[in-house]
Amino acid sequence: QVQLAESGGGQVQTGGSLRLSCKVSVYAIGSLCMGWFRQIPGKKREGIATIYTDIYTDKQFYGDSVKGRFAISQDSAKNTVYLEMNNLTPEDTAIYYCAAKTRTWACGEIIPEDFDYWGQGTQVTVSS
Repeated sequence: QVQLAESGGGQVQTGGSLRLSCKVSVYAIGSLCMGWFRQIPGKKREGIATIYTDIYTDKQFYGDSVKGRFAISQDSAKNTVYLEMNNLTPEDTAIYYCAAKTRTWACGEIIPEDFDYWGQGTQVTVSS
C-alpha cells in the first residue's frame, strides 16, 4: 500500500510562496501518477496538478485555477513530489492533499475519485 506524507504547509501573506512536499513510501514514484488536490471545508475537493514519468520525461498537468502560479515536480532519488506555489492569494487557503494512482495513462484526469491513495493533508493559509 502506498503511503504518503505531506509537509510544508503554513501561513503566508498574499503574494507569497510556499513549497509543499509529499514523501512517498513503499512504491517508487516513477511507477505512479502523483497528484496534488486541495479542499476548503464544505466544498468539493479540487484537482491542482498531476505528474508522471513517461519513459525518461516527466509530464505535468494542471487545473485551470493554478496554471502559471503553481508547479509540480518530483525527485525520484528522494521519492518525493513537490508543489511550488507562487503569488498566493486568500482564495488558495485550503487543506492540500497529496494523492497517487497506479493508472499513469490516466494522469491527465485530475479527478479526486480516480486516485487510490491519499495523505493526511497539510493546511495552507494565505492572509490578506
